[in-house]
Amino acid sequence: MIVQLIENIYQFLWGEWIHVPLPGGGSLGLSLLIILLLPAGIVFTIKTRFLPIRLFPDMVKALTANNKNGKDEKSSLSSLQTLIVSTATRVGMGNLTGVVAAISAGGAGAVFWMWITALLGSSTAFIEATLAQLHKEKDPLYGGYRGGPAYYIHHFMEERQGKKKKHTLIAVLFAISGLICWCGISQVVSNSVAESFHNAFHIPTLYTTIVLVIVAAVIVLRKNATVKVLDIVVPIMAVIYFGITIFVILTNLPSIPGVFARIFKEAFGIRQVAAGGFGAVLMNGVKRGLFSNEAGSGSAPCAAAAADCERPAQMGLVQALGVFIDTIVICSCTAMLMLLAPQNLTNGLTGMNLLQTAMNYHLGGFGVVFIAVILWMFSFSTFLGILFYARSNVAYLFGDKWGWQTAYKVLALVMLFIGGIQTYTFVWDLGDVGIGLMTIFNIFILYAMSGQAIKELKNYEETKKKSIEERAYALQEDEYEVNK
Repeated sequence: MIVQLIENIYQFLWGEWIHVPLPGGGSLGLSLLIILLLPAGIVFTIKTRFLPIRLFPDMVKALTANNKNGKDEKSSLSSLQTLIVSTATRVGMGNLTGVVAAISAGGAGAVFWMWITALLGSSTAFIEATLAQLHKEKDPLYGGYRGGPAYYIHHFMEERQGKKKKHTLIAVLFAISGLICWCGISQVVSNSVAESFHNAFHIPTLYTTIVLVIVAAVIVLRKNATVKVLDIVVPIMAVIYFGITIFVILTNLPSIPGVFARIFKEAFGIRQVAAGGFGAVLMNGVKRGLFSNEAGSGSAPCAAAAADCERPAQMGLVQALGVFIDTIVICSCTAMLMLLAPQNLTNGLTGMNLLQTAMNYHLGGFGVVFIAVILWMFSFSTFLGILFYARSNVAYLFGDKWGWQTAYKVLALVMLFIGGIQTYTFVWDLGDVGIGLMTIFNIFILYAMSGQAIKELKNYEETKKKSIEERAYALQEDEYEVNK
């Protein structure tokens, strides 16, 4: 009964609501989540005046921004640390299995639409991260700050209703949806890791799962060990994966123009339209892009709120950069690894078989082992990241009590164990259902509250402009004194 309920909700969220006819007899299927997220990305990109392109240098610069006190607030995160935590969950299985699925179903052209989705998603990520900073609270348990959609939704509803409340319905529903999503993802993490190690090393899934749960427990049951571990693991895994991709690109350099030509040709190709396949190309790219970068779902703002920034807009810029890193960089790495393999070798292959075959072509047996290890690193960092996110939701629902924080961690560890030893197909749906519900509760509030984030962006740009003018004036004064 529970499985059927999950599957029904999944179909409601991710099933195709609208079919737009296309030339050649095909159609463009739009799910509820696509209908909500894609217009939001377009609207927020226009409202921020194409922020991802216009302010890209500022995104990078924001990583080194000082906090508002000029010195670190005890236990609060730096801008770079919040990027690492959010990247840990964004740069997860979606960057491997998601990209593989997109190319398997939509062809090389799906990669282009993933890039477009990332540009749009960056603006959404800016809005929600800035709001998280504006509505963050002190964290009496872990120190520093906490927040996220549950908190800015709560404050919005209090304003609308004109009175203080302990909880508001939409904020509670968001918080519960998040906890459901992250429990589902816990099972998917262990399932993927156990299966990949079994395929690569023939290790029984039970042994891999036990080791995974023990290592996870040692980290997450300590007060602030999660961020310290992610500070080490995430940069290492990203650099290694990027480095391997660069090596493969350099060894296949003459093929690169052909790969990009194939991506753009299939993204707009007459053949795809005539065959009724354009909808598959477009939608698979868009769906996988949205799922991978999580912009609009309300996950990453839970990390964004933990930073002590000089200006809230700076954290919005950092999280916008996170979407760029996830989709434009890491997802493109996976796409390159697959598309640089000969088509006659990969034709007809889908899923991880496609990626493993491509890696075997590039690096031999080492390639298959590498994918198993990197999937473990991506997946494990995702698990640590989601438990960091869960802190604020648990606190919102149950108050500042260590018992509830520990209880959710234990539940997540149990789910981690169950997912590793059993193949439940519905656990993938459970994660999708959770993130789908989070998105619904979050996205409508983003429309309503986006004015606050836009106002912060204008203040940030005005302050930056004033600072530039003051520096220019000071230089002119110095030159005048020297000449005099």
